Amino acid sequence: MAMQAHEIEDLIRESFPQAKITITDLAGDGNHYAAEVIDESFRGKNRVQQQRAVYAALKGKMDGANGELHALALTTKAPD
Repeated sequence: MAMQAHEIEDLIRESFPQAKITITDLAGDGNHYAAEVIDESFRGKNRVQQQRAVYAALKGKMDGANGELHALALTTKAPD
């Protein structure tokens, strides 16, 4: 079953409660999303470290062929 945008945001928000989070359904199919996560905790971390932290927040929802979330284009950064 596909995930809804608010479900993705809720999972990310659990780990990043102060983040600015924007979720976009890219294809309108509930399977291909883009997420932008802007959080102070990313300051001083490289892009890979930032994105690993967000993927960890998704708690396995993208794991394997049976994952509920098929594709997520992820942009992360610290606030300006």
